[in-house]
Amino acid sequence: QVQLVESGGGLAPIGGSLTLSCSTSTNIFKGSTLGWYRQIPGRARELVARITGSNSATMADSVKGRFTLSRDNTKNTIYLQMKDLKPEDSGVYFCNIAPLPNPLYWGQGTQVTVSS
Repeated sequence: QVQLVESGGGLAPIGGSLTLSCSTSTNIFKGSTLGWYRQIPGRARELVARITGSNSATMADSVKGRFTLSRDNTKNTIYLQMKDLKPEDSGVYFCNIAPLPNPLYWGQGTQVTVSS
C-alpha cells in the first residue's frame, strides 16, 4: 500500500527548473521529518534534502543553493523546488521519512531527466 505519492517530475533542460510534490496522510506527515531521496541506476538511494516538522530544511551539498524544500502542513505535502538543474540531478526521486526511511512507505517515485 503506497503511503506517499510523488509527482512533478519530467524532462528539463540543463539550467531549467522543476518542482516536485509529495503528499501523504496526516498520521505520517504530522510532526515527521520528511525527505527526498534520489536513485540513479546502479546506485543506492541518496538523501538529497529533508525537512523537519518545524520547517527546518537540510540540503545535500550537491544541491545546496539550487534546491529548496518546503512543506505545507494544511495539505500534508512537501515540495522540492529544483533550479539550475544539472545532468547529475537526473534520477528517480522518492519521498519518505528521513533520515531513516520506512521501507513500507516507498512509492513509485517521480522521474527527473535533465538533458541538453
